[in-house]
Amino acid sequence: MRMPGIITLFLAIFLWGASSPAAFAGDADDDSVDVAHLLFSHIGDSYGWHITDWNGKHVSVPLPCIVRGSGGWHVFMSSEIAHGHVYEGFFIAEEGPYEGKIVELGSDGEIMRPFDISITKNVCSLMIASALLLALVLLCARWYRKNDAENEAPSGLAAAMEPLIMMVNDSVIKENIGKDYRRYAPYLLTVFFFILLNNLLGIVPFFPGGANVTGNIAVTFVLAMCTFIAVNVFGNRHYWKEILWPDVPMFLKFPIPIMQVIEIFGLIAKPFSLMVRLFANILAGHAMILGLVSVIFVTVKLGPVINGPMTFFTMLFGVFMDCLELLVAFIQAYVFTMLSAVFIGMSRQEEHAD
Repeated sequence: MRMPGIITLFLAIFLWGASSPAAFAGDADDDSVDVAHLLFSHIGDSYGWHITDWNGKHVSVPLPCIVRGSGGWHVFMSSEIAHGHVYEGFFIAEEGPYEGKIVELGSDGEIMRPFDISITKNVCSLMIASALLLALVLLCARWYRKNDAENEAPSGLAAAMEPLIMMVNDSVIKENIGKDYRRYAPYLLTVFFFILLNNLLGIVPFFPGGANVTGNIAVTFVLAMCTFIAVNVFGNRHYWKEILWPDVPMFLKFPIPIMQVIEIFGLIAKPFSLMVRLFANILAGHAMILGLVSVIFVTVKLGPVINGPMTFFTMLFGVFMDCLELLVAFIQAYVFTMLSAVFIGMSRQEEHAD
């Protein structure tokens, strides 16, 4: 069985465990699976890393909660407030504006939101991905320090990483930025491998994978803002001249600054498009795979005549979707890096002589 098939099989087992009576919708006599609950619980963030439900017991990895409430700082594991438990006045809100967040019950009975810097599932996954990326970079650098790269072909991990690095550096960064490309290559290469690694980890349905990091708009917002800063802080005089005083007929820029307003909207639209494109594609991919595998459990109550063929076709289509997601993981990292390089290159263009 190839890797996408293994991923689909693990995902099916994973959801089978998750679809215990605790995950069912309705009352005890209703055996229909709450697909919406399963989807949003697995693609959303949480204070603990839920693995599965097995024989009515929750299997999860507790994570540290760090909050500052009315009584100062509090540090405790997420298992202390899991499943409706209250710890030192803190608990997870099940409804209202703070649903799914840690809240504190004040002395007057009012529910307050404390200052929260907890290590959630997405934060933990970011740390794991960052550590893996750092290990990959250092191991590759170690090979180049110990070997003569000009006279010896790379081997091992360096041999796997070098084609990707050269492709992004030569075909994307150098091609779109131009002579100043070395200045931005470290950032763009880091962004490419960071997004790619998180995309791939998000496809793996078991710990330490399965977190929806690049499908979280807060993460893609920060990545887009890094590109926004690289474009606008380090843009040259010609770039800002084309924004504030472009070469267009005078009536388009004075006394009513029509072109300037359009250009400023363009400044905002560029990072916004980077943020939404990555977020929407990764989130949609996760939701499609989870929804597809859920079909197996939704059709159980229809009997083996319906459920058998549906299971076969769902698993078959699931393998196809896994292959597609592997491709999407690479494409989205490539597209984000390429567009970032294009935007940076536009800010570094020199004025052409007539």
